Amino acid sequence: MIISKIELYELAIPPIPAVARYRPLYNNLVCRIETDEGLVGIGEKEGRPDSYDSEVDDLTGKDPLSVDPFTLPVIFACALLDIVGQAKGIPIHRFFGEKVRDRVPVSYWSCPMEPHETAAEAASGARLGFTNHKLKARPWNIVDTVRQMKDAAGSEYTVGVDPNMQFKYLHVATRLAEELEPFGTVENFENPILKHHLDWFRLLREKTSIPIAMHFHDTQDVFAAVKVECCDQFNLSGAPQLVKKTAAIAEAADIPIWAQMGGLCLGVLAAYSVHVQATIPNAILPCDELPFIREADILSGALVVDKGHFIVPEGPGLGVELDMRVMEKYRIA
Repeated sequence: MIISKIELYELAIPPIPAVARYRPLYNNLVCRIETDEGLVGIGEKEGRPDSYDSEVDDLTGKDPLSVDPFTLPVIFACALLDIVGQAKGIPIHRFFGEKVRDRVPVSYWSCPMEPHETAAEAASGARLGFTNHKLKARPWNIVDTVRQMKDAAGSEYTVGVDPNMQFKYLHVATRLAEELEPFGTVENFENPILKHHLDWFRLLREKTSIPIAMHFHDTQDVFAAVKVECCDQFNLSGAPQLVKKTAAIAEAADIPIWAQMGGLCLGVLAAYSVHVQATIPNAILPCDELPFIREADILSGALVVDKGHFIVPEGPGLGVELDMRVMEKYRIA
């Protein structure tokens, strides 16, 4: 078997209208690798097609079973593992360890909006079966926003507050935590204050009952946070090997995590992340893979979301296929 064709599709799929009003579109790149035996593997990443010219040239004509996928960018690693999984009749999660769950929790999501708009999105998320809402928060309206979200979606609908460090200082985050605690719906504070002040995070953790989360891409950062006991949860990003390593450090400290391999990605990268998370014992918190925030689904529902959970695909390889009509409709390069 050899790789006979590699196609890279740059796609411009707008966000859903509520998000599109505030957040500019950014494009995603989908890879489609075809073999001479008719197997097709797919992958996804941000970027432009010309960013990967050398990899396309190097891979074309090779046996996909002879290539180490983990030496390549994520977009090709996923596509090659998809092919190998299909060839061997096994799902991709088998390459990452023992599967420990069939369903991976996921959050609904909003960018910074006016409180009444976020509340309307929370109501939409609840109607769709989600039970948690990841919110890009700002200090000037977060309390009113959570109040209106609770009124719109109910007390069982929880909120993950992610200010992207824009609460900035310890005294600001402490005051806001005191105001938010009575609602009983705030599930965590993620990176509320300046990230390099681990001592501030530890103090904030002592001052509030709201769990404190930190978002990292590096093993040393996770280790440092664990060492000083400054947080209760981690959001972990990166390629699968890195997410597995950082999650293992957190697991050793009995700290739960969620993963964000793609974020505002399309369904291919989300499916890849779901396979990886299915093998991480402490990945028990709602993840940040958000293909449903786009106006079109390139997988035509093949990656199922049910009651706020992704269903781990069980078909061989990635277990999902591209809808080429949608691909061509939104293709720009």
